Amino acid sequence: MMTWIRWFAIPAVIVLCACSMRSAPGQSPAADAPAIPAQDEILSTLRDEHPRLLVVPGDFDALRARIADDPVLSDWARRLRERTEEILKAPPSQYEIPDGKRLLATSRRVLDRVYTLALVYNISEGDERYLQRAWIELEAAAQFKDWNPGHFLDTAEMTHAFAIGYDWLYHAWTEAQRDVLREAIITHGLRPALDSYRGKGGHGWWVRSHHNWNQVCNGGIAAGALAIADEEPELAGKIIRAGLVSLQRAMKQFAPDGAWSEGPGYWNYATSYNVMHLAALQSALGTDFGLSEHEGFDQTGDFPIYLTGPTGRTFNFADGGDSAVRAPQLFWLGRTFGRPLYSRYQRVHARPTALDVLWYDGQAVAPDMGDEPLDRYFRGPEVVTMRSAWDDPSALLIGFKAGDNKVNHSHLDLGTFVLDALGQRWACDLGGDNYNLPAYFGGRRWTYYRLRAEGHNTLLLNPGEGPDQDPRAAAKIVRSGFAPNRAFAIADLTPAYAEQAEEVKRGIALIDDRSRVLIQDEVNAEEPAELWWFMHTRASIEPAEDGRSAVLSRGGKRLMARLLEPAEAMFTVIDAAPLPTSANPDGQTINKGIRKLAIHLQNVGEVRLAVLLTPLQAGEERRELPTEVRPLAEW
Repeated sequence: MMTWIRWFAIPAVIVLCACSMRSAPGQSPAADAPAIPAQDEILSTLRDEHPRLLVVPGDFDALRARIADDPVLSDWARRLRERTEEILKAPPSQYEIPDGKRLLATSRRVLDRVYTLALVYNISEGDERYLQRAWIELEAAAQFKDWNPGHFLDTAEMTHAFAIGYDWLYHAWTEAQRDVLREAIITHGLRPALDSYRGKGGHGWWVRSHHNWNQVCNGGIAAGALAIADEEPELAGKIIRAGLVSLQRAMKQFAPDGAWSEGPGYWNYATSYNVMHLAALQSALGTDFGLSEHEGFDQTGDFPIYLTGPTGRTFNFADGGDSAVRAPQLFWLGRTFGRPLYSRYQRVHARPTALDVLWYDGQAVAPDMGDEPLDRYFRGPEVVTMRSAWDDPSALLIGFKAGDNKVNHSHLDLGTFVLDALGQRWACDLGGDNYNLPAYFGGRRWTYYRLRAEGHNTLLLNPGEGPDQDPRAAAKIVRSGFAPNRAFAIADLTPAYAEQAEEVKRGIALIDDRSRVLIQDEVNAEEPAELWWFMHTRASIEPAEDGRSAVLSRGGKRLMARLLEPAEAMFTVIDAAPLPTSANPDGQTINKGIRKLAIHLQNVGEVRLAVLLTPLQAGEERRELPTEVRPLAEW
């Protein structure tokens, strides 16, 4: 029993992380910003032939040869051809804004279709059916009244689609067809973008942003500019230079270790365009002007890998879903930075797209995770993941975050966690709600259950209708330790609850040879407080008669939750719905199939709350439990 307790003494072999060593998010101490050439010089190295976006002449021939020699690529190419046959039967996309705001679904459909048709056309040695269907799609979108610049993501993604269609199929188009595509790129894409860069038009706030909008808008527009740069050099030069200056705002957010504060889902969206932008610059101009050297960018592929559990689900904090990250840019990142593990991850999770086929390199795929550390602390978003093993579908993973409630797409979720074990997700994050709910990104954001603290696996103090964590709060992982048979992290959550308590800390640990999880909270409230502890789960929950333990069951597997402290606490099971005292606006998602394992304490002054979570093996009812809980200060 004492072996369980002694690890808190922090043996010397543990790797410690202290907040005093932390760089501020988005700051790069290593070097000044890359020098960007003047507008009249930026196209001096432009490749004067097509294709030049992501590929150059001869690349499609080489790809055909690789497909013939590589069974993975051969299978993926076959699946793309099957997808292309479906596209041939579908009507062209139409101008549709079903929510009154976004053309984005249409832009993405056109983009996917053009990439697929153009790639399959080039690797199929010129099947005219694919060319003609690509023209039908592009001609229809060229005739749209606009590409919805008021929601500029729509414009950027459509410009990206036209850039690929123009460039990859350049030699197959007639001069008249090229004129139509080029004019659409200029009129609907580049001119509205130039207004944005100049502060005109009222829709260019993204130029100064530091999140995914920056990368998507700059990347999509840059592709359009590079595609027609030899024919419109003045306009293209202005666009490309302005985009390079703007993009650095977002790329600084990868410092210091590649993490992304908007969560793994928006990491995927942001990096897909970031990488496409840099890759297009390299293929068209022979340089990315040093942008790929931004601090942390060489490590950014670690982020989705470490935030993916053995169930294949991600630690999906913020507005993202928990499905696996499928990111062909990982192939590019793996090859560029010599990280074959990135390529391995994408090979496992890919549902092959055109860019998967284009960027895949079987020679650069690692066979396994090798000696990669089991644990990772990502600064900036203040996220820690700890696991019992790689490449074991029954392994245990705990993802835990502090973070900043002010970040784009953030929720009031400081202190939340997810848990995988025995091939099941036991503690889940519900993700975002419908973006079209009233003022979802405005004044009503913190009224929606899924965005509030009560909709996450964290603490609630003195609940009411207002925000249940401070929306301005930022919390840090103040200490962590990782050793071969144990790991822990401690977050100081006091800023989130500053109006309710003097101090709030949460520690999460993997103990007993990484076979169990301890969640320990320490709260010190000057005035008596009401406290809730929540864990959302899709499992069925059976509390014991005394309320001191509960067994969760899912997929034929079981997990035991045991209350260690305080003695008066009991588990209860409640709906994943707002408390009676909370805001409860109409229209938000009903969380069917989700329950909450909860603890409710009244009149809390100073309390330590400790919960032990134990995956139960087949036939196992319980394990010997610790009799003593140590303060977080002794971890």
